[in-house]
This record gives sequence, C-alpha cells and structure tokens, in this order.
Amino acid sequence: MKPDLQEVAPRPIGKVVAVAGSVTIEHAGAVVVQANLPDQTSQTKAGDVVYLRDVVRTGADSRVSINFNDGSSFNLSSNARMTLDEYVYEPDGKSNATFFNLARGTATFVAGQVAKTGDMKVDTPVATMGIRGTTPHIEISDDGAVKFSTLIEEGKSKLVKKRVAATVRQPEQESGPRLKICRGC
Repeated sequence: MKPDLQEVAPRPIGKVVAVAGSVTIEHAGAVVVQANLPDQTSQTKAGDVVYLRDVVRTGADSRVSINFNDGSSFNLSSNARMTLDEYVYEPDGKSNATFFNLARGTATFVAGQVAKTGDMKVDTPVATMGIRGTTPHIEISDDGAVKFSTLIEEGKSKLVKKRVAATVRQPEQESGPRLKICRGC
C-alpha cells in the first residue's frame, strides 16, 4: 500500500514576500537555497516557501520578509539567523503554537492568529519572549547585547518605536533572565 502523499510531503508554513541582498534558507534534510549567486537558478526569491525547521540567514546589508500561514509577518535584516523550530496552526485550533529562535541580527514582526489563539514564542540568547499580539523589534548585536522594543500604532497613521526596559543576564550567569517590562509607558 502506498503512503498518503500528504503524510510524506512537508507542508509550507510561510512564504518569502521580499528579498534584498544575500539570503539563504536551509531546509532541514534538503539543499541550501541562496540569493545572489552567479547561478540565478538557485536564488531565494519572492514566492519561495519556508518549512518547519528551516534556518533563515541574511548576509551584510541584506533583508528578507516572510509571511506565515496565520498572518504573522517577520522581517529579518543584516546578519540575522532565525530557526523555525515549531509551527502549529489550524484556523479553528486551540493548540496553535510557534517557537522561533533568533540567534543574531535584527527582526521585526507583526503577530498573527497564533499569538491570539495559542502560544507564540521567540527565543533569543538572553530571554524567551511570549507574544500576545504586539509588534516586537529585536536587535542582537555581534557582541551579544540584545535590545527589545515594541512598535505601537499612534493615531492609526504610523508606527512608532517604544522601548521596553529590560534587565538581561550575562551569558555566564546561571539564573534565568530578569526582565523588567514597562507596562503602559
């Protein structure tokens, strides 16, 4: 008996909507697709799909925008590395979950339905953020310093940055991160 193709083939969890510069997407157990190679046939381009456990990397002066099936949108810029570790989304589901690991670089994202109906988390070298419908901006410097901020809508006409006060642990400390979140600042 032949296995059902849907059980064997991985399902895309999102789609690349914009690429600038050098971007690689490493598919788990598959080939690497890279932008800006002399051979144009293997470039990452708008319309390419991403899968569970993919690793997305951007080079210097590069960026990529990815829209996910639940309506979440992630923008990664220069020298970023993000792993798509977990993604479960069913439109009427109660166990939706996302867990992405941002190891370095800068990411800005708009949370979609998973944040509203499930458990959306973004892991960084200093803390794991639980997302509940905000628009976070995360910067991880080459020296390991991490800055968190939130973009808020002001007057329905523009987004502005709002810094979130955070106390983060040094890598050598064993205790968990002590975040001081500004509520209503």
